[in-house]
Amino acid sequence: MYTVGLQSAADAFLLSSLTVQVVLALFILFALLVFGHGSSKDDLSAHAPVYLPGSHLLAIAPFFRRRFDFLNEGFRKTGEKLFQFNMLRETVIVVSGESARKAFFANRAFDLTEGFKVLSGAIPMVKGVTSELHTRRIALIHKRLVSLQKNDHLRQLIVPILEDCHRVMDTWGSSGTFDPFEKIYELVFQTTVRSLASQEIADDPALVARLKSLYDILDHGTTPTTVLLPWLPFPSMLRKLLATKEVYDIISRAIDIRLKSGKPQDDTLQMLVDAQDERLVIVGFIMGLLVAGARATGTTASWLITFLGNNLEWKDKAICEIEGLMSTYCLEAAPRASLSSNLASVPLEAWEAETPVLDALIHETLRIAQPHTAMRRNLGPDTVIDTKTIPSGAYIVYPFSDVHLNPELYPDPWKFDPNRKEANTPFGYVGWGGGKTICLGQRLARMELKLITSMMLLRFRYSIVDAKGAQPDLLPRPNWNDILLCRPDKDIYYLAYDKTEVSL
Repeated sequence: MYTVGLQSAADAFLLSSLTVQVVLALFILFALLVFGHGSSKDDLSAHAPVYLPGSHLLAIAPFFRRRFDFLNEGFRKTGEKLFQFNMLRETVIVVSGESARKAFFANRAFDLTEGFKVLSGAIPMVKGVTSELHTRRIALIHKRLVSLQKNDHLRQLIVPILEDCHRVMDTWGSSGTFDPFEKIYELVFQTTVRSLASQEIADDPALVARLKSLYDILDHGTTPTTVLLPWLPFPSMLRKLLATKEVYDIISRAIDIRLKSGKPQDDTLQMLVDAQDERLVIVGFIMGLLVAGARATGTTASWLITFLGNNLEWKDKAICEIEGLMSTYCLEAAPRASLSSNLASVPLEAWEAETPVLDALIHETLRIAQPHTAMRRNLGPDTVIDTKTIPSGAYIVYPFSDVHLNPELYPDPWKFDPNRKEANTPFGYVGWGGGKTICLGQRLARMELKLITSMMLLRFRYSIVDAKGAQPDLLPRPNWNDILLCRPDKDIYYLAYDKTEVSL
């Protein structure tokens, strides 16, 4: 049995009728929305960051719905590099600029886990599994993620990832159009399940699709009320609760099947079982990393392939690089071998060390199309950034747009240009994180991105079209207000594709 992080809600509900619960909850919510809570400008000391005007929940709701605009508007309204606002009893401080960036990524007391637990809300929360973890358990999960990306394990993943790509792409047919932010993301979710879960789950397309739909519920059910007032019995919170339960059950059932069968497999679940990890560690590892990996890698893959759609120069460079790898390493490949088989003949070392074009494409895509906002909580003593005090217990937010879309560091920042040089400034590029919080799964993510992109480029001729099937006047531009996929804000774009002759 498991407990989801709504124990206090359950206890409270048992003490009163549903009608009383709902009426009380709505009354409290109304009061919070109208009157707000927290400090005001009158409470400020000379060393406190300036307050964003408006302290009630309605004023900060855009933090969850249009975060990019909300943060930029905050800097504009306050005229400061740092400002703060309240989320009920919690203080949130937004920072920007070089000195703030250095302090943010270097301070060991700024805790990532605590920051995301309160400010994000989209991670499925199960007590003892993905929340309220002891330091030892967090360290063990990180250790397992490192083990997952050792050479032998990554080599074993190349063939099944390429086979997944081949099977999923077969379902697209020989020609047509699709939304890359749906189809490419679905493909990445499949390869992420293959990489981080079990063979039994990954081999069942219907089960993978169900898992994705459950994580979609968690994503789209994240609202200001579900994050700040999780005890409110609103439909969105109940849907999140039920989705979390089903995700847990799917993973737990896969563990039971594996243990009962006693038949080992070459997959991540087997690695965790062989290490004799606790069930909660195994479920937490798969449950948490599935969503984290699929979101970040799915966004990057969708945009990388989209950017190449009408960029013939870089598309040709990438194709030439991939074909060069195959000509070097597929000397004994059968003439009618499948594309996935030929790509699988390229060794891991070559994928990692001999693909400068793919590396540049990934690097630039992460800069322009990953709408990250780093979130931390100060678990140490009060600290100072740019003469402003960051009190102990406060939450700190740093938007990656402060550096990645800064025209002083990256001229014409919205232009997709893989030839760009990285900004010569501390933490001038944080596509994989920075300081003590570098993405631990980046080696696996890079490999997924290279294999998926290679299959797409060699298997299909494709370009970007608008809703009418014509070449668009304006190319797609990432929308940083969409914190999940960064998909274009208003215009609808598709990939129009035809299968190439090398597709077998």
